[in-house]
Amino acid sequence: MPLTVYLMAAGIFSMVTSEFLVAGLMPQIGDGLDVTVSQVGYLVTAFAAAMTVGGPFLAAGVLRLRPKPALLLLFGIFLAGNVLAAVASSYAVMLVARIVTGTASAAFLGAAISLSVRLVRPELAGRAVSVALNGLMLGTLLGLPISTFIGERYGWRSAFWAVTAMTVLAAVATLVWAPRVERQESGGSGAGGGLRQELGVFRNPKLWLVLSTSTLVIGATFSAFSYFNPILTEISGFSVGSVPLLLVAYGAANLVGNVIVGRLADRYTIPVLLTGLISNGIFLAAFALLADVPVAALVFMLAIGLVGITMNPAMAARVQRAGNTGPLVNTVHSSFITLGIIIGSALGGLAIPHFGLISPVWIGVGMAALGVVTLLPDLRRSRPSSRVAAERPVAASVAGGADEDANRPAAKVG
Repeated sequence: MPLTVYLMAAGIFSMVTSEFLVAGLMPQIGDGLDVTVSQVGYLVTAFAAAMTVGGPFLAAGVLRLRPKPALLLLFGIFLAGNVLAAVASSYAVMLVARIVTGTASAAFLGAAISLSVRLVRPELAGRAVSVALNGLMLGTLLGLPISTFIGERYGWRSAFWAVTAMTVLAAVATLVWAPRVERQESGGSGAGGGLRQELGVFRNPKLWLVLSTSTLVIGATFSAFSYFNPILTEISGFSVGSVPLLLVAYGAANLVGNVIVGRLADRYTIPVLLTGLISNGIFLAAFALLADVPVAALVFMLAIGLVGITMNPAMAARVQRAGNTGPLVNTVHSSFITLGIIIGSALGGLAIPHFGLISPVWIGVGMAALGVVTLLPDLRRSRPSSRVAAERPVAASVAGGADEDANRPAAKVG
C-alpha cells in the first residue's frame, strides 16, 4: 500500500476529529460563546449540511487541478475554517467556520479516496479505500476522546488548535511525499470532457440507486448510534462514566470491521453489502429487544460496530462501478453518506417523544431492510455471472461498466 494512502488517512483523521470535536465539548463551547447547548448542536448539523451540499460544489471547483495541488488547496481551506473556529468571538463566526470546514472535509474525502484508488492495482482498490477510511474510524476511536480531553483540560479553543496542528502535519507530509499524479481528465470514463464528463455519469439511474443504498446503510447505523449514550445509561443500566469506554470499544469494532471489509470489498462487493445489511438489521433488532440486559446490549452494540459504517469500502467500490473513480463522484457519495447520518438521527429524534427511547433502533432496522431492497437489482444481475463479476476490478468497470474502459491505461505517476 503506497505511503500516500496512509497520508490520506491522516488528513481524513484530522478533519473527522474536527467534526466530532463540537459534539464532545458542547457545554464548554456554549459557555464560551454565550449560547445554549441546543444552539451548539446546530453547529454539528451545519457541518453535516455543508458536507452534503457544499462538498460536491467545491469538488467540482478543483477538478481542473492535478490531485496533489487540489488536496493541498483543500487542506488550506479546511485550515482557514478551523483557525476561524479557534478564534471565533461569536456564534455567527463559529457557524461560518463550521460551514467552511464541513465543505472542505467532504471535498477532501472524495479527492483522497479517488487518489488512493488510482495509486494501487485495480484488485487492491477496496483495500486502499479501507486504509484511507481508517482515518475516519480512528477519528471515532481516538479523535473524539483526545479532543474532548484537551478541550476539558485546556479550554475548547485549544482542541481546535490541536486539530490545526494535526492538519498542518498531514498537509506538509502530503506536500513532501505524495507523488505528482496527472489530472484524471474524465474521472476514468472517457477521453476529455472535464466537469461536463464528470457530471454526465449522474444521468445513470443505477448510480442514484447505488447512492441510496449507502444512505440507508449509514442511516440504519446512526439512527441507533446517535442515541447509544442515553440508551446505555437509562435502559441498559451502565454508569455515565463507563459510556466513553463503551464507545471506545465500539470504535475498535469499527476499525476491525473496516479492515475485514476492505479485504473483501473488490471481489465480493454485493455479497459483503448484503451480508452487512442483513446482519446489521438482526443485530439492531436484538439490541432493541435486549437493551435492558447489560451484557446483551454490549455484545450487540459491538456487533453493530462490526457491520455498520464498516461497509464503506464495499459501498465505495459499488459507487465507482456505477459511476467512476473521479473525485466528484466520490464526494457526492460522501454527501449521501452524510445524508444518511442526518436522516437516521433526525428520524430517531422525532420518534423518541412518541414511541420511547428505543424507537430509533427500530427505525434502523427498517432502514437496513430498505437497503436490502435497493440491492435486489444487482443481485438479479449478478446471479448468471457471479464468477465473472467477482473477478472484475473496480477500475475496469467505471462509467456504468463500459467494456471499452477496461483497457484504458493507468494514471501517469511522475
